[in-house]
Amino acid sequence: MGRLLKSKINSIISRYSNTSIQTIIATTFTIICVIGMLGVGGAIYARFIKSTEEVVYKNNMFIAEQVNSELESYLRNMMRISTGTYYSVIKKNNFSESNVNSKLDLLYETNKDLLVSICIFTEDGKVVSSSPVAQVKDLVYPSESDWFIKARNKSENRHFSTPHIQNLFIDHDNQYKWVVSLSRAVEITYDGQVTSGVLLVDMNFSGIEQIFRNIDMGKNGYIYLIDGDGEIIYHPRQQLLYSDLIQENNLAAAQYNDGNVKEEFQGESRLITVKTVGYTGWKVVCVSPMRDITSNYRHVSIFVIFTLLILILIFSYLNKIVSARLTNPIIELEESVKRFEGGDNCVPISISGSYEIQHLGKAIQSMVNQMQTLMENIIYEQDEKRKSELNALQAQINPHFLYNTLDSIIWMIENENYDGSIIMVTALARLFRISLNKGKNIIPVRNEIEHVKNYLTIQNIRYKNKFTYNIQADDNTLDLSTMKLIIQPLVENAIYHSMDFMDGDGEILIKSYIDDDKLYIEVIDNGLGMTEEEAEGLLKSDKRNSKIKGSGIGLKNVDDRIKLYFGQNYGVSIYSEPDEGTMVRIIMPCIEYDQNRSEEDLK
Repeated sequence: MGRLLKSKINSIISRYSNTSIQTIIATTFTIICVIGMLGVGGAIYARFIKSTEEVVYKNNMFIAEQVNSELESYLRNMMRISTGTYYSVIKKNNFSESNVNSKLDLLYETNKDLLVSICIFTEDGKVVSSSPVAQVKDLVYPSESDWFIKARNKSENRHFSTPHIQNLFIDHDNQYKWVVSLSRAVEITYDGQVTSGVLLVDMNFSGIEQIFRNIDMGKNGYIYLIDGDGEIIYHPRQQLLYSDLIQENNLAAAQYNDGNVKEEFQGESRLITVKTVGYTGWKVVCVSPMRDITSNYRHVSIFVIFTLLILILIFSYLNKIVSARLTNPIIELEESVKRFEGGDNCVPISISGSYEIQHLGKAIQSMVNQMQTLMENIIYEQDEKRKSELNALQAQINPHFLYNTLDSIIWMIENENYDGSIIMVTALARLFRISLNKGKNIIPVRNEIEHVKNYLTIQNIRYKNKFTYNIQADDNTLDLSTMKLIIQPLVENAIYHSMDFMDGDGEILIKSYIDDDKLYIEVIDNGLGMTEEEAEGLLKSDKRNSKIKGSGIGLKNVDDRIKLYFGQNYGVSIYSEPDEGTMVRIIMPCIEYDQNRSEEDLK
């Protein structure tokens, strides 16, 4: 997976390596804008969906509360009739008198629209009084009915039944009606004797049906009523349910708490709103299929997409204008460097644009000026051999090294690798700073190590990490004196001559240590190595071609300079074998660095 991702990234980088920085910036900004707008559009769309669902939640809860209020009103009417019958008829009258039936009839007639029947039973299930007058069917035993038993066992409570067909009494019209029954225990006075009994009030179920029929739940939504155990009391598709033609998730709904919940039923997502009815434990269940809620999403999504497309076109145009203003100074700077590379040494380096680009232009101009000065000094001072050799080290830096380095910097800027370009420019500036060193040829070992670090940083970036390096400098060597720019040629030789044709990654180790009161600096590589004759040839000939890669400083130059300063007992040694790598060792005396000490004193 990691290799695949790396190869994809390399493929993208190589694809855009020859693309102008203006195109890259415009494309990048456009992509960022698109991603940002998609994120904002997605967030707005998600918020719209959430708001829509919240509206449905509130609407369903409002409907459930409205239905619950009407159901509670319906049940209160039943309790009012039951209470009125008990206190106005049963407790105030002696059932041995004939006026009880007339009072019961009066109560029935007053609430005829709501009632089906009112009946008073003795404790053994015999009818004491009823309105309208009714006769219990044969083989029907009220005392064995569930409503009768509950009323007797819990005399302090009222007991509501689920809807059922009133089949207790004989109906001569054969119009057995659906009713909801309310039963309660009562005390009956008969000939001065008080006995227990049961009052049964049957309310017309059509009152409940009317409550639910007036509710509009949308295209596919509906509302139904269940008891605490999940048994259906009312359902708009009740006949289909009884015929097993459809199914309902009523048992699961009985377990839901009041509020909103999403469920999956028969492959369909539904929003369920539950509200518990007082007095009975019944539950009002509102069902809204999610497909009804999401039906309007398509129109909103089309509008969002259209708006995003318009914004993308606008931002693309603006990005093109902005990228042109940002990249024109870089393009002008690149053109100046190209003209200078082509041999126009008097070309002014373009300095414009943002602060960073201006700083880069000034740094390049400064480096170009310094390079020109150094090269002029070489020509001017070549009459004096020792000064020529010493000052040449500062001025003999091959222009190709600088050109290639600047070219790499420009390439990284074009590819928006600003961090890499900053690192490379900084390393190059430090490289020159140490190279110049105010004209002094003797520097501390730590400065020489810092110089080669900057050189390796530049080469490592240019060679795309083709080699690794490790510096092991003993602390007791860092403040010793050394000639400047003596390690870089060794490292340069390791990079260009030992590793240039290797198949694998190169490794360079730089060490400094003290042994037998001498300072040793070693550069070790795992390159192709060389024969003894080739190694000796490097120290016998110092002929360099400006077309050859590198800084232009030979190993013999380093060896001669060390011997010139410190004597013939010091200098450069090469240890190498073919295919075994190479070690180049510098030996110098251990002399503490003192910036006030004259260079002549070190000889």
